[in-house]
Amino acid sequence: MSARRQLLLYLMMLSCIFRLSAQDTCEGNFGENIFQAGDFGSGTANFLPVDPGIAPGYLYSTSPPPNDGFYTITNNTALWSGLWGTWLGITDNSADPNGYMMVVNASFDEGVFYEQEVDGLCENTLYEFSADVINLIRSSVTDHIRPNVSFLIDGEVRYTTGALPQNETWETYGFTFTTEPGQTAVTLTLRNNAPGGIGNDLALDNIAFRPCGPEAFILPEEIENICEDGSPIPLNATVAGDQYDNPAVKWQISYDEGQTWEDVPGGNTETIMHTELSGGYYYYRFLVANSPGNLENSRCRIISNIKVVYVQPKFFTISDTLCQGGAYTFSQEMLTETGTYTDSLQSSIGCDSIVTLNLEMVPDPLITATIIGDTTSCTDTDDGMVTVAGVENAFFPVSIELIGQGSIPGPDGSFSGLSPGEFRVRITDRFGCTLEDTVAVLSPLPLVVDLFGPQSVDLGEAAAVEAQVNQSVDNALWSLPIDYDCQDADCRTIQFFPLNGMTVLYEVMQAGGCSASDSIVIAFEDVRRVYLPTAFSPNNDGRNDTFRPFISVPNVQSVASLQIFDRWGGLVYEKQDYLPQTSRDGWDGTKNGKPMPTGQYTYVARVVFLDGLVKEYSGSVRLIR
Repeated sequence: MSARRQLLLYLMMLSCIFRLSAQDTCEGNFGENIFQAGDFGSGTANFLPVDPGIAPGYLYSTSPPPNDGFYTITNNTALWSGLWGTWLGITDNSADPNGYMMVVNASFDEGVFYEQEVDGLCENTLYEFSADVINLIRSSVTDHIRPNVSFLIDGEVRYTTGALPQNETWETYGFTFTTEPGQTAVTLTLRNNAPGGIGNDLALDNIAFRPCGPEAFILPEEIENICEDGSPIPLNATVAGDQYDNPAVKWQISYDEGQTWEDVPGGNTETIMHTELSGGYYYYRFLVANSPGNLENSRCRIISNIKVVYVQPKFFTISDTLCQGGAYTFSQEMLTETGTYTDSLQSSIGCDSIVTLNLEMVPDPLITATIIGDTTSCTDTDDGMVTVAGVENAFFPVSIELIGQGSIPGPDGSFSGLSPGEFRVRITDRFGCTLEDTVAVLSPLPLVVDLFGPQSVDLGEAAAVEAQVNQSVDNALWSLPIDYDCQDADCRTIQFFPLNGMTVLYEVMQAGGCSASDSIVIAFEDVRRVYLPTAFSPNNDGRNDTFRPFISVPNVQSVASLQIFDRWGGLVYEKQDYLPQTSRDGWDGTKNGKPMPTGQYTYVARVVFLDGLVKEYSGSVRLIR
């Protein structure tokens, strides 16, 4: 981690991570956490197999989830095969994926679930006792007991959380207290106050017990930048407020970005001088306590923020290698030859520096590779792919770029989700030698469907629609609002009798997912094909020997009835529910076998059409003899 990021992280931790939910918490700086094991450590095993012996009122469970009166040290409750349905599946309250936490299934009675003794403390010194706690019951669960935790010092309750919120969130609780004169050891206890039963389950993490003091800081907080040929600078320790009546200070320095610290010789004054002018990062902090004696005890002192001093070197040496044919920009020049180049410049903080560049140009190895463009599965899909493999004659590692689409590390790789088209591929090795090539992602032959059929049909007229497909397909479907008959084995041609205008749709799909469709609209003509003659002559000459409706089938389904009346309204002929196809199906001009005289007769015919419509026809017909 860079020095700047390390500093920012540390400052964020000091200012944010210890915001507590309790009253009377520390408002200044902390010392080191005396509970080294307060976060329960970490490990790849889901739970500790051995009882750590930290909960005198509880039994340890090695087969989680724990039952009432048991606890477990675990890194993830979600990994338990028998996790209670009302419990949260969570990890501990840290960034460590393997960090452990303590999970407690509270007893039916009040009980201590954590207790530790701490010694080596200083008298008359302010300390903070805190812990991260979460209610393990899911927020959606109702009618469950909420845990209630008390913090005790030497058996005396000093702070109580109250009922823990059921909000699926870790909360930090704690308080501060001052040791009595002569008091150098305390027993710290966490006790559950809620009655057991349904609910009353919690997890615990980051138990902290640490000295608490006034605000201690080095200003300004930003990195202090100086030049290698500059002058020493002062660093001032600031201790706010009057909590310490006799503050003692010890400065420390780190040369490894705050990983380890060592005392600054003679660094027991409010102000020290940074005199080291060799280029690099220098980390400073100071320790402060209420007396020189307390300062020597790590359990009685607090720690300031970190101050970083950066000394910018005067001389920089850069070595780089570039592929022959390329150009290196240096001092506003484009360098194309192997050599050593020097330039002077002024940095952003005003330091004069001498930069030496050792540049080596290497011959272009003439990179080769296999570059393949795959065809999309269908003409209208974006699932094409460009694959690069077999990169040779390169200074590895290499990167592969599909220009305009991004880049990936080599030597092999692919780009997916591509539309048909041409793409430019660039392979670049560690020295900037490149191979560029163009590759095409093609699309398959389009799947096309064409439908052929009539533009319009009359009532009772058959419509035949044929589908022509340019490729083999795996599935096909006709869609129309009436039944149809297939006219061939593949059902590519169908026949049906429209009763109104309609749209006919044909859809096909191939195994790879490609599909196509076509539709036609067929108009409908409401034509009623019925003719009733105005005269007939029953003389057995084979022409117009009977009177009957002339119809077209299937335009007409049937004649529901045909009635003939004489001029006085008497019924002389009647026939029902038939199809008059021949002369035998009509009136032959007789009544009860006797010929009727020449003259005008009236008729009423009720005709049933294919679409179910019943229409009545009436008129007169002349019988001629």
